[in-house]
Amino acid sequence: MYLSRLAVTDFRSWPSADLTLVPGVSVLVGPNGVGKTNLMEAVGYLATFGSHRVATDAPLVRRGADRAVVRGLVVRDGRELAVEVEITPGKANRARVNRAQLPRAREALGIVRSVLFAPEDLALVRGDPGERRRFLDDLLVSRWPRFAGIRADYDRVVRQRSALLKTARAAGDLRTLDSWDGHLARHGAALLAGRLRLAAELAGPVRDAYAEVAPESPPIELRYRCSVPDVGVPGAGDSGAVPTGVPTGVPEDTDAGALEEALLAELTKVRKQEIERGVCLVGPHRDDLELRLGDGPAKGYASHGESWSLALSLRLGSFELLRGDPGDSTDPILILDDVFAELDARRRRALAELAVRAEQVLVTAAVPDDVPEKLRGAWFNIESGQVTGPA
Repeated sequence: MYLSRLAVTDFRSWPSADLTLVPGVSVLVGPNGVGKTNLMEAVGYLATFGSHRVATDAPLVRRGADRAVVRGLVVRDGRELAVEVEITPGKANRARVNRAQLPRAREALGIVRSVLFAPEDLALVRGDPGERRRFLDDLLVSRWPRFAGIRADYDRVVRQRSALLKTARAAGDLRTLDSWDGHLARHGAALLAGRLRLAAELAGPVRDAYAEVAPESPPIELRYRCSVPDVGVPGAGDSGAVPTGVPTGVPEDTDAGALEEALLAELTKVRKQEIERGVCLVGPHRDDLELRLGDGPAKGYASHGESWSLALSLRLGSFELLRGDPGDSTDPILILDDVFAELDARRRRALAELAVRAEQVLVTAAVPDDVPEKLRGAWFNIESGQVTGPA
């Protein structure tokens, strides 16, 4: 898979931009602040309908504009597909494929698949659990687009149930709480089943990527920490078997009944505390993907270099997992956004060796010399709101 064209209108700092791209490596070079990352963000948005930098769509629309448009021409197995997403803050996205309007924008998910590594990814190691939950959920949607709906349904239930809990203590009206418990358990079980499966399958590729990027460092593990006791996934150092009671089939065939029952039972146990505090204490929104380095947690203990290597390994492991999916054997687009300046020479070389395996790699850099020789492909210069190239 590769993008042969990327065009944006009123997206971030760009009134308009239009790039003709090729398979292999494309490098976007220009001073900081000229919009290189904005263009990479646009590619990522075509893949996930979300940004790696902000949680809402409003900042994506250029100041003074009502909406932004991102267009991509993607080539998959020799077939071209034109994808267009219209972003209007406060309203549902609109999407077109080959100029045909889709009933729901998320039906376009899966046409473009990408993996983006950026300086912000250091938060995957050093940040709060929400960063790692978002990482898992974005990867879930990339692998199985139906999880976009499951994720949206679960988020809606958590918001509405939380609002009820905040007023329940004062009003003393709990008549609808049982119903919302059921909604949370049902949608939460579906999301949790996907995360558990994903974490189990991701552990090996991330471990292998880390061994290549940081061979002198202790081995790493990934462990899914669930708000429901005794539910989780072994880390990379374990056998890899999924615990008893956790679904083992592909997500479409998963029976999430056991997880739904476990969530309902835990909700019953903590109801009093939830009413007192006015928050939902159980569910996937309280979970974490624990990253372990050697015998202890990576957060707070990993060095700066180890943290960078671990963040990079999470992305490279995601790339290997996506390219190995039996239902879609095309390579995702690999995006390396301004990361080489943060890496030492050895890690630059290791990343370059891994990156050239991709069908298409998009690289940004402020300084040309930061880009390893192995990744010197088609060259774009970006300056003063203009794109020139490729050269």
